[in-house]
Amino acid sequence: MEELASQTDTNFEVVIADDGSREETSQLIKAYAQSSHMKISHVWQPDLGFRKAMVLNKAIAASQGEYLVFLDGDCLAQPDFIAKHRKLSQHSVMVTGSRILLGKTLTRQLCEHGHWSYKEFFVNAWPYRLRGELNKLLPLMLKLPDNTVRMYKKFEWRRIKGCNMAAWREDVLIIQGFDEELQGWGHEDADFVFRLQRSGIKRKSGAWATEVLHLWHLSASKENAAKNAEIVRAKILAK
Repeated sequence: MEELASQTDTNFEVVIADDGSREETSQLIKAYAQSSHMKISHVWQPDLGFRKAMVLNKAIAASQGEYLVFLDGDCLAQPDFIAKHRKLSQHSVMVTGSRILLGKTLTRQLCEHGHWSYKEFFVNAWPYRLRGELNKLLPLMLKLPDNTVRMYKKFEWRRIKGCNMAAWREDVLIIQGFDEELQGWGHEDADFVFRLQRSGIKRKSGAWATEVLHLWHLSASKENAAKNAEIVRAKILAK
């Protein structure tokens, strides 16, 4: 949450989509919200398995803004994350960004430190990369401008990351948000992007501008991934 509190663009609200965490998480969020300058709300649902699509829809319903930026709880945002997304935004267009993967050791060090400083992280970025604790580095160092090259000509599965996406609220409501049939890990983000594009919304790449830092953690069960992928492929093939 600290990386959001230190954004260069402060004109946004935070809606936390909570898929079944315990009461102590709610108390922690409440305490932080009371001392923060940010507007923070918390949307919760009981833990009945991986139901990300459902809780995201609840968060969308609870949000007030006209433009929605999606960021996962296992990711850290750069200080200009919101500013870059705002700059890339345009009507009837959604943005899909990318991520930089952090290694296990670096993730543990950052979590144990207990305080987030992007400046400190950036100063040590090259050593982290040399030690294999970052899977890429140049997108942090080099930010490319907005141009027509960023526009996708057709739907592609490539570079769809639910941890870094943005779309206009009115466009999201037209497709009724995320498909709640997709339960368990996998492909609710690709389905979301496909249905937006099928409804006439164009897709723009946010790579080399909005990268988020993805903390290492054990992967969730992927037992439903193949089933979810088939549901999305069926939509793509359907006339």
